[in-house]
Amino acid sequence: MQRTTVCAVLQALAGAALFGVSTPLAKLLLGQVAPIPMAALLYLGAGLGAGLGTALFKGVRRLTGRSEAEAPLSRRDLSWLVGAILAGGVAAPIVLMFSLKRTPAATASLLLNFEGAATALLAALIFREAISTRVWWAMGAVTSGSILLSWDANGGWGVSLGALGILAACALWGVDNNLTRNISAKDPLAIVMYKGLGAGAVSLVLTRLADQPLPGLGTGLTVLALGVACYGASIVLYVLALRGLGAARTSALFGTAPFTGATLSLLIFGASSGVFFVASVPLVAAGAALLLGEKHHHAHLHETLEHDHRHRHDDGHHLHTHPGVLPRQAHAHPHCHEPIAHAHPHVPDIHHRHG
Repeated sequence: MQRTTVCAVLQALAGAALFGVSTPLAKLLLGQVAPIPMAALLYLGAGLGAGLGTALFKGVRRLTGRSEAEAPLSRRDLSWLVGAILAGGVAAPIVLMFSLKRTPAATASLLLNFEGAATALLAALIFREAISTRVWWAMGAVTSGSILLSWDANGGWGVSLGALGILAACALWGVDNNLTRNISAKDPLAIVMYKGLGAGAVSLVLTRLADQPLPGLGTGLTVLALGVACYGASIVLYVLALRGLGAARTSALFGTAPFTGATLSLLIFGASSGVFFVASVPLVAAGAALLLGEKHHHAHLHETLEHDHRHRHDDGHHLHTHPGVLPRQAHAHPHCHEPIAHAHPHVPDIHHRHG
């Protein structure tokens, strides 16, 4: 596995771990904060944290005279970004909110595990991402493990129109993930800032519509800080992993998040799902191992491609040169790739989107 691919895998797993631990940590605050304003503050924290990070990095670069290391969002990226915000930050939460009222709790908990599967299906069928049988098996293993973690044998069960709504919400988040993949080469902090602020604003409107109170200042700041540390950093890592792995593989690895959350819940609350928790461990581990062991190697042709993203001149794909930039120095600027045919191991990163 190439170094860049290993790095993307680690980014996906680290992002999943951060997102996973946010659940038990947020649970500690749910007695003081209602669910919808909790989501609003978490997303606003992510957006504000990313905005602060952007301002900080720009200030450091001005002081040091270094060039931008990440490519800025452009007008051509606007449709992908707006589409992702509308699908994942606006439509999905609204559909989910109305669906949860009509769906038994155990059924809802189980169905919410299908976001990763929806992401992979959309990536394969609509966005033409190359997905091997090995990746499908990995997705199945991780999803099965997540289902076991959320299984509630004593909960209320039932099939309803609300259950279809939850699946629709998962599909909308899958659309969000695939649209975000198309701009993942650009500055991840900027992407997370706009997505976090957009989703947070929508959740604030839903808070008002649901007549749920906002928390006090101290508690609100705590939730915002949790949003910065867990949601913001997690989504930045998710975008970076999308850049290096594509939507399906990133979502499969991100499916390990519930396992991390369940492990921390065991440490904090001293309770687990018993046999279901134990049974989920080999499934999640098997899924991750399948992805880590994937080998995709064949002769392929790169067509002429012009784009802008963070890159170095020692990776075999960026053969252009210009003064003042060392081969191993990361930087970003618009550049054009000439047609090239070669063979090497690769995944559906931003340079390998062929079938």
